[in-house]
Amino acid sequence: MAKSSLTSGVASRYAQSLFDIALDSGSLGKVEEQLGALESLFAESEDLRRLIGSPVFSTGEQLRAITAIADKAGLDGVFGNFLKVVASNRRLFALPGMIKAFRAIVDDHKGIVTAQVTSAFKLTAAQEKDLKATLKDVAGKDVEIDLTVDPSLLGGLIVKIGSRQIDTSLRTKLSSMKLALKEVG
Repeated sequence: MAKSSLTSGVASRYAQSLFDIALDSGSLGKVEEQLGALESLFAESEDLRRLIGSPVFSTGEQLRAITAIADKAGLDGVFGNFLKVVASNRRLFALPGMIKAFRAIVDDHKGIVTAQVTSAFKLTAAQEKDLKATLKDVAGKDVEIDLTVDPSLLGGLIVKIGSRQIDTSLRTKLSSMKLALKEVG
């Protein structure tokens, strides 16, 4: 539990620093784009995930590796320098958290909130548009939807915005009815 808290604190501080520098230098869009490219690299490469997560590699090895990766992938400027600082300070382990925190800071800056939506089926474009409009009224900000499909819900949605959760799933309603029937009987 302590390691998670440490990682979260480190990630938040580094993400805020990256955001401040990117905003001041006018390169926020480029940093966002390069951050997406790095996420794609993470998804594709087990070796890269091992590099950032393993304490076995020395600072020098991590710095050389992340520099080579950044050069090859075209991750330069503010973001390239940021990656080198992170590697030099032996904080690569917190990089996924930094990315997540950075995205949250950027969304907040743009007045966007992300809603985690779990649905029993994939929403159509029209349903997604209607849901965004409804959630915008609730949140008071523009809403991006992070959709997960979980057929075990049977129907309905579970929506999480920040610390609020709205559960209209059929599974939850059936569980509530089952519990109520047990109390009656």
